[in-house]
Amino acid sequence: MNRRSFLGAVAAAGFTGCAHRNQPVARLPPAPQALPPYDALPTLMPVRAEVDRIFRVTVCLRPFRAAGPRLDVERVGDKTVIHNYGHGGSGWSLSWGSSSIAVEKAMQTGERDVAVIGCGALGLTSATLLQRAGAKVTIYAKERPPEVRSARATGTWTPDSRIALTNAVTPDFPALWETMCRRSFHTYESYLGLAGNPVEWTDKYMLSDRSPSERHADNGPEDTLGFAHYQDRVKDLSPGLQDLPPGSHPFPSRYAQRTTSLTFNVAGYSRQLVNDFLVEGGKIEHVEFHSPSELSQLPQKVVINATGYGARALWQDESIVPVRGQIAWLIPQPEVNYGVMYKGVFVLGRRDGIVVQQGLNEMEGYNDANETPDRAAAESSVRLAAELFGRMKIGGGQGG
Repeated sequence: MNRRSFLGAVAAAGFTGCAHRNQPVARLPPAPQALPPYDALPTLMPVRAEVDRIFRVTVCLRPFRAAGPRLDVERVGDKTVIHNYGHGGSGWSLSWGSSSIAVEKAMQTGERDVAVIGCGALGLTSATLLQRAGAKVTIYAKERPPEVRSARATGTWTPDSRIALTNAVTPDFPALWETMCRRSFHTYESYLGLAGNPVEWTDKYMLSDRSPSERHADNGPEDTLGFAHYQDRVKDLSPGLQDLPPGSHPFPSRYAQRTTSLTFNVAGYSRQLVNDFLVEGGKIEHVEFHSPSELSQLPQKVVINATGYGARALWQDESIVPVRGQIAWLIPQPEVNYGVMYKGVFVLGRRDGIVVQQGLNEMEGYNDANETPDRAAAESSVRLAAELFGRMKIGGGQGG
C-alpha cells in the first residue's frame, strides 16, 4: 500500500480485497466488539459511480528521489540557490515543513528580496513563509494553479508516500522527515474550519473480503526497492485503524476498518494560497527556464528552486524518478464526504470532485513518465467502484 496515513494507519493493514476461492480458509480473528453509541458511523450515502459522470481524467508525475527531497544550497553564477524539490507522493503533506527549512536557509543569506521558481505546493508555501519572514517575494513560473502538476494530486495526508528508499537516505534523514512532517501538520491546523474547507478531517474506510492473514496477496507488485516508512514516528498525529463490527457499517465487505486523516481540497486550497500571496504584495511572473544559467536574468540574488518534477530537466537531475498516478474525477456530491479503499481502488469525496484512483501499490507507475490520460483505465476503476456502491446499504451506518 502506498497512500500513507489513510494510508499511514492503512499502510500497516495493506489489503485490497480480491477473493481467491482455492486458498485454505484462515482462522478468523475474534469479532470486534460493538461500537459504543458515541462512536457509531454517520449516515453514509453511496457514490454515483457511473462512467458518464467522469468529467475529467488527470495524470500527475510524482518527483521521487531515493535519497529524499533535495534541500541543499548551491551557487549558480552570482546566485545562491536553495533547492526544495523531490518529495515523491508527499508534496502537499510535507510542503510547509520542507519549505520552512528552505526559507530558513534563504533568510540566513541576509537578502530580503528573494525569488521562488515554481508555483506548485512547494513554491507557494515557500513564498508564503518568505513573506511571513519579512522578505519581498516574486514567483517565477511557467504555470500556476490549476495547471501545475501538484494541482492533480489526490489530496490526502500522506507524509511518507514514496518519500525515499530506506537504504539510500542519510542516518539523520528520518529525524529531518519527522521535523518536516510535524511542522507541516501544525500549520495545516490553522486552515481547519476556514470558509470553503481548504483542509478538513475526513473519515476513510478500508474494505476487504479477506481476513488479515490473507491480505498480503492483495498488495500488488512486491516492493523490491524498499520504500521508507516513517509513520510510526508521528502516530500521535492521526488515529489508527479501528475495526468495525459486522452490521455497524453499510458496506458489503466482510471486513471493514476506519481511520480519520486530513484531506486537502486542492482546487480551493491552492487558490487561497495564491490569493494570500498576492494580497501580501507578492508578484507572479510567467517565465520558463531551460537551464540554470538563465537565473542570471533575475534581479534577486537568492532563489528557492521549487520546480518539482520539472527539476529533472531544468537541473538535469537524473536522481528524480517519475511515478505516474491517474485520477478519474466524478461530479462532486455534497453528501459524500468520506473515502473508501476497496480492491485497489481509492475513492475520496472532495469538494471539487470525487477522486477515483486505481493502482495504490508503491511500485505502481514507478519510472513511468507518460502523462497521457488513459480513459479506458479510468472507466475500469469507476466500474469497480460501482460494484461496491451498488451493493451498499442506502443510508446505512447506523448499526443493525
